[in-house]
Amino acid sequence: MLVAPVLLLLIFFLVLPIAVMAGYTFFTFVTAGVETSALTTANWHEFLTDSYYHGFLLKTLRVGAMTALLCGVLGYFPAYFIWATTFKHKWLLLLLLIVPFWISFTIRTFSWINILGEQGVINVALLKMGIIHEPLQMLYNEGAVILGMLHFLLPYMILNVYVSLESIDRTLISAARSMGCTSAQAFREVTLPLSLPGLAAGLLLCFVLAAGSYVTPQLLGSGRDALFGNLIYDTIMGELNWPMGATLSIVLFIVLGFFAAVYTRYMGMSQIVKGLGG
Repeated sequence: MLVAPVLLLLIFFLVLPIAVMAGYTFFTFVTAGVETSALTTANWHEFLTDSYYHGFLLKTLRVGAMTALLCGVLGYFPAYFIWATTFKHKWLLLLLLIVPFWISFTIRTFSWINILGEQGVINVALLKMGIIHEPLQMLYNEGAVILGMLHFLLPYMILNVYVSLESIDRTLISAARSMGCTSAQAFREVTLPLSLPGLAAGLLLCFVLAAGSYVTPQLLGSGRDALFGNLIYDTIMGELNWPMGATLSIVLFIVLGFFAAVYTRYMGMSQIVKGLGG
């Protein structure tokens, strides 16, 4: 009885919409904005046999994995610094970490156009210093897309790793040092292994958010840099092909759900919840 309200909310807001979308994948597309309820597997057959969709999916997974790995490399050390610092007002560092969330994600993404564009800060500075003679093309490519997603996702990684580090019993490190370990050895043998659940949670979270991203590739990338989310949007809003758009959405849901299921099998989801709430 106590769990019933939560179950009803989950069914109404999560399970039911996904079920409706899954059912819609078997509808027959007639023309733009028109479909019939005649059941067909044509949408799934088109996805499974058309390499056009496979290319988008593989590229999305590759970009998502690259973004997650970069977040892991760049985010671990700030998290370790916040955890290890003797600064009395550590809460200020955590506050600075979440300040970007106070600004609209779209606005933060747009800001990179003023930084990387032909008339952006970097190009203008390099031109005035005489280092370059014509603007560098730093926008509308895969690198700009990954940079924009790094800007968005790094706080999630840092928070997850920090929460994992904060749960470590510091007496274990002291014990390692008392037994002759150097600081580097204590980090390698104690701190790093115990913080891996947080790192893994951050990698999963960053990967899923990057792979499902739509805004960043749309604003900072070109047509060649579109990800699976952009393909879904174009299929639904551009072609008005709702059955195929639903099919692509379910495909992305299944693929990302698979990675989440693998993580849950070996790590559990509690670390991600702690990181988001930390």
